[in-house]
Amino acid sequence: MGDDVKEFGITENNGIQTISIIGEIEGHDCLSQNAKTTKYEHLLPLLAKMEQTEAVKGILFLVNTVGGDVSCGLALAEMISSISKPTVSLVIGDSHSIGVPLAVSTNYSFIVPSATMIIHPVRMNGMVLGTPQTYSQFQQIQDRILDFIASHSQAEKKNLEALMMNTSMLSKDLGTVLVGKDAVEQGLIREVGGMNRALDKLNQLIADKEQ
Repeated sequence: MGDDVKEFGITENNGIQTISIIGEIEGHDCLSQNAKTTKYEHLLPLLAKMEQTEAVKGILFLVNTVGGDVSCGLALAEMISSISKPTVSLVIGDSHSIGVPLAVSTNYSFIVPSATMIIHPVRMNGMVLGTPQTYSQFQQIQDRILDFIASHSQAEKKNLEALMMNTSMLSKDLGTVLVGKDAVEQGLIREVGGMNRALDKLNQLIADKEQ
C-alpha cells in the first residue's frame, strides 16, 4: 500500500490491513484542524484499492468515533459492507450515531466491555424549516440508517426505532447508550471481545475463504 499506509495510519501484517475509524466522520465540509477526523474521501479510494489488491487477505477496522456526517458515514459503511475480503470491526472506545452503521458493516463485529454505542435521532445543523417536507426528509434519512443497521446486524428495525426515540436515558437528547455487552444483547454487535478475539476471528474468516 506504500505511502497510503504511512499517511492514513493503516498498518499491514501478514495480509491483514488495519484501519482506524476515529474522531468525527468528516464529510462535505472541512472540520477544524484541531479536530481528530476520519476523512471519507481518503478512505473510499483506499478501500477500493484494497479490494483489488491480491496481497490484502482481510481488513480489521478499529472504531472509536463520536459520529459525524450522516451521508458520508453511510457511504463508508456501504463501501465496507460491499468488500469481498473478510472484514472484522472492533469497537474500542465509542461508536456513536453514524458510527453504529460503520461498526456493523463488517462480516463480524466485536466490542470491548467498556466501549459505548449511542443510537439517537438524526440531527441537522443550521436553519431548519418547520414544514412537513422537513419532517419527511428527516424520517427518510433515519429509515436509511435503521434499514442498514437492521440488515447488517441481528437487531430488528422496530427495536432500533424504540432505542432511537428513548426519552428516559439522555437528559438533553433522545436516544440510548449501550455499553459493551448491552450492544451484544440488543443484537447490534456479535461478541464482547478485544484485539486477540478480533484477530482470531479475522484469521478464521480468511482461512475459510481460502479453502
